[in-house]
Amino acid sequence: METLLIYLLLGAAAGTIAGLFGVGGGLIIVPALVLVFTAQGIAPEILTHMAVASSLATIIVTSISSIRTHHLKGAVDWTIFLAMTPGILLGSWLGGVTAHLLPGAWLQLLIGFFALAIAAKMWLDGFRRAQLPEDGGRIPGRPVLTVAGGVIGWASAIFGIGGGSLTVPFLSRCQVQMQRAVATSAACGLPIAVAGAVSFAVQGWNEPQLPAWSSGYIYWPAFLGIVLASAFFARFGALLAHRLSPQMLKNCFAGLLCVIGLRFIWQNLHLLT
Repeated sequence: METLLIYLLLGAAAGTIAGLFGVGGGLIIVPALVLVFTAQGIAPEILTHMAVASSLATIIVTSISSIRTHHLKGAVDWTIFLAMTPGILLGSWLGGVTAHLLPGAWLQLLIGFFALAIAAKMWLDGFRRAQLPEDGGRIPGRPVLTVAGGVIGWASAIFGIGGGSLTVPFLSRCQVQMQRAVATSAACGLPIAVAGAVSFAVQGWNEPQLPAWSSGYIYWPAFLGIVLASAFFARFGALLAHRLSPQMLKNCFAGLLCVIGLRFIWQNLHLLT
């Protein structure tokens, strides 16, 4: 019951973050699952891969709920989504392959540095929400969007995220208005999560140290506990994104990412010496 409650609370937090910031919730889910899996005694060689894979699986459900809310608001740019999706699917699959080849400690180290980078980005410019121009600026053509989708999908699958922390800044630089950037990012999170989760399931299918109720690196008890809460709270977060200015919340979230990143780096600092 305690473990189930942890998964439910984690799902509530991740869902709200996914809808509010378009970041998929994985930046919270992965570190939390690493802690829970460690406490459960799962082999350290695979627990980080399981955390990333299970996070991607939950983002499938989170994204569907968030996409529906943003779509009803008319905020998703489906033209950009369709242009980026082929690259996202290929990149996300390759991201799962890349993560499988990395030892768990190195994967944690990379996640730590990535969390610090995202925190720094949020603190430095806060995505410049208030300064962005209206739609219709320097949106690149389909080939550039497809390549960008591939890079975003590859990195997102490695870190177990929905890609919003990469997609939103990219679309912002293309002069997409912030609410449309967040909504389109949420849509892009679905193909990232699907392709990434399937890749992790395939890569880890014959791993001998996996616990029961696993499909490859995906651990279904964690998935079920998280999605029971995340789908509802993703809708709640998406509604808040259209009503509130989240600058203070973003600063707090960046601070949490900083703590998470420093912890992962400290635990695996020996790899750099």
